[in-house]
Amino acid sequence: MVPELEKRRDDSRAVVIAPVIKKGKSDANGAVSRSDEARLAEAIGLARAIDLDVVFSAVVPVSQPKPGTLLGTGKIAEIKTALDANDAGLVIVDHPLTPVQQRNLEKEWNAKVIDRTGLILEIFGRRASTKEGTLQVELAHLNYQKGRLVRSWTHLERQRGGAGFMGGPGETQIEADRRLLQERIVRLERELEQVRRTRQLHRAKRKKVPHPIVALVGYTNAGKSTLFNRITGAGVLAEDMLFATLDPTLRRMKLPQGRTVILSDTVGFISDLPTHLVAAFRATLEEVLEADLILHVRDMSDPDNGAQASDVLRILADLGIDEKDGAERILEVWNKIDDLPEEAREALVQKAATTPNTMAVSALTGEGVDRLLDEVNRRLSGVLVDRDVVLPVDKLQLLPWLYDHSIVDEREDQEDGSVRISVRLTETEAAELDRRLGQGAKRPLEDWER
Repeated sequence: MVPELEKRRDDSRAVVIAPVIKKGKSDANGAVSRSDEARLAEAIGLARAIDLDVVFSAVVPVSQPKPGTLLGTGKIAEIKTALDANDAGLVIVDHPLTPVQQRNLEKEWNAKVIDRTGLILEIFGRRASTKEGTLQVELAHLNYQKGRLVRSWTHLERQRGGAGFMGGPGETQIEADRRLLQERIVRLERELEQVRRTRQLHRAKRKKVPHPIVALVGYTNAGKSTLFNRITGAGVLAEDMLFATLDPTLRRMKLPQGRTVILSDTVGFISDLPTHLVAAFRATLEEVLEADLILHVRDMSDPDNGAQASDVLRILADLGIDEKDGAERILEVWNKIDDLPEEAREALVQKAATTPNTMAVSALTGEGVDRLLDEVNRRLSGVLVDRDVVLPVDKLQLLPWLYDHSIVDEREDQEDGSVRISVRLTETEAAELDRRLGQGAKRPLEDWER
């Protein structure tokens, strides 16, 4: 670890590099690849998300990764020159680094070094605003740090040999730190297990009042929170920033046709999402697994939206939503069409109209959002059946349920206190209505006409 006094003065001035490893034939997996420039731009965006001043950035080709430093001596010297020229005290490497590589690079550059995982953890640590989010981030951070304690305690890593007065203290400082760290990890896992059980109880309660759940997922900064605010009128933080939203938000809302649903805004996905974070945020991401409909929001103004979509689908598959299941539950939302030139926007809207499971919208201007809500209603409602019923006085408590679970076309209050009502609802809810009505409350329409 670089001693604090030897570090450069300004750690807010950062150099961002994106190492590009030359891949062999065995690495080809059919996935949509993103350009090197897009990777670098995303890394710069991540750095700026925590208010760093990026003074230099570069794509660094790596033909043969070095076990000790990842980069070759020539590239290390180039980066050192850039650090000196810009008086920067921080290097962000958009690639996973081993503890040894991180330590060696810090020695070579005399600067603090953070890899991609560490940078994302730093962002999540700043964004977490709820107790649950803080617990999840801390657990991920501790698991990440567990293998890196040697960087902080190299001077206390070994015990002295011998016996008697020459013997060691029995437990080295690094062993004590690792033990304390592991104890803290166990405590956090217990607390998050309680969070998971609490979420299960909340989901069980929602199932008793069976409102369909619609989950927004997508790459970070795709516009999920803006769309969430547009649909629900909520005030969720929505900025042009990577990971502007971290903690999940749920709102109950009514679709234009009267159907009540629960809309969930989730944390944004990103390529190479650290496994520590996936594990820590499992309880949060389980909301997606429970969703009746998943809206996959894509930023169509981003040239790399195809690669971003592949990353999102890969994470959904890791969560247990396979391709066959996804075809029925996932609706693609092509967002930010307002950022496209007019001709490109028109072409994209026409393409979306002819592509299954796709809607083109602008969450910022509202264009296409009404069509999206109509499609959401159609997907959730399925085949609607018409029902005409008369609610006697002792069944009037069913009126709120009918307004929440059906589309009311006509209502007539009778002189005897009963209510005649004509509704459209799904077959499942029609069966539930029959159960709630019991025998004798349902009348055929021809009885009304007599």
